[in-house]
Amino acid sequence: MPGAGTDNTKPWIDVPGPAVVLVGPQMGENIGAAARAMANFGLSRLRLVKPVQGWPNDKARMMAAGADHILDRVELFETAAEAVADCTYVLATTARTHDQAKPVVSPDAATHLIGPHIAGGETVAIMFGRERNGLENDEVALADAIVTLPVNPAFASLNLAQAVVIVAYEWFKHVRHGELPFRAPDKSPPAPKQQLQTFFDLLETELERVEFFRPAEKRETMTINLRNIFNRMNATQQDIRTLHGVISAIVTGRKGPARGGVLDSEQALQLRALIAEGTPNSGDGGPVRGLARLLRRNPTDVERALWHALVNDKRFAGKGFKRQTPVGQQVCDFVSFPLRLVVDVAPAQEDAAAAQKRAERNAWLAERHYRIVTVKADDVQQDIAAALAVIAAAMPAES
Repeated sequence: MPGAGTDNTKPWIDVPGPAVVLVGPQMGENIGAAARAMANFGLSRLRLVKPVQGWPNDKARMMAAGADHILDRVELFETAAEAVADCTYVLATTARTHDQAKPVVSPDAATHLIGPHIAGGETVAIMFGRERNGLENDEVALADAIVTLPVNPAFASLNLAQAVVIVAYEWFKHVRHGELPFRAPDKSPPAPKQQLQTFFDLLETELERVEFFRPAEKRETMTINLRNIFNRMNATQQDIRTLHGVISAIVTGRKGPARGGVLDSEQALQLRALIAEGTPNSGDGGPVRGLARLLRRNPTDVERALWHALVNDKRFAGKGFKRQTPVGQQVCDFVSFPLRLVVDVAPAQEDAAAAQKRAERNAWLAERHYRIVTVKADDVQQDIAAALAVIAAAMPAES
């Protein structure tokens, strides 16, 4: 299975390139990290000159993080001169001048120097010095040019593997012409102007309803500013469809368990009081279904809190509870059809007529073999766990 950036299912890119020569590396970990950097950028020839900790080295293999094929082909030499003896062009990486009259180039410029040699089938090497003190004068003398980095002159020393990764990156970028390994797919084509215009019409209509464009004399300027915001997005067709859904959800409220709504809790309580004054009745149940949707979209704080606690309590998982659902011509606060159990939330304040209608509704449900459990709104606010315990106790025992 592919890891973080490592995918053995993809072809290995091994570009023709220079050999990397590490002169006197002191730590096996740095050798392994350098091998990993080489593998990142398609280099495969690693030459070691007298590694201090000897070779092979387990710490190097651990740090290589899968670049084992490079470590398996390591070449060992006693001196830097032997390591570059077969090379026609050699670069030395160093942060010091060494007082030698050689061209000094950046890693980017170095790729242009060695490119023709590599293309001609010649052997090219890039030497990297010891972690502590870099390359010696006689080792730099073997090189045709010096590679250095535009670093802070007061702190110019790089970690060995860091130096290798920068040079290897510049070479790989040069031979691959900066080609990136992947690009994000276009999930949706750009939105046409007609689709944008339809969205603008919807947005402006709804903003007009809430009197957003005030004062009136600034309406045109505000409209243009809004349109320019969305025009600058370079939106896709899917973006506009999503924005349509956002506006619709804000305007109409979101269906679902005690979420969304266009009324606040106080207004939702007033709605229930109005409904309690007269129960809709229709043979086909149409008004009742519409009423249920209205109540479901506009829960009171108590209903929202109780529903949230109910659906997150394992005792009620899989019991089929629904909220503000019609049972015949009655709209129940909470009902489980599998359990034939109705949870009735009694408001904190209720006049005699509303209480009578509630009693008649519960009697109608009881005649149809529904078990009724009543919880008071005040009890839910004071101790919701106790209210849940009352509901749980009313559930039939599992056989």
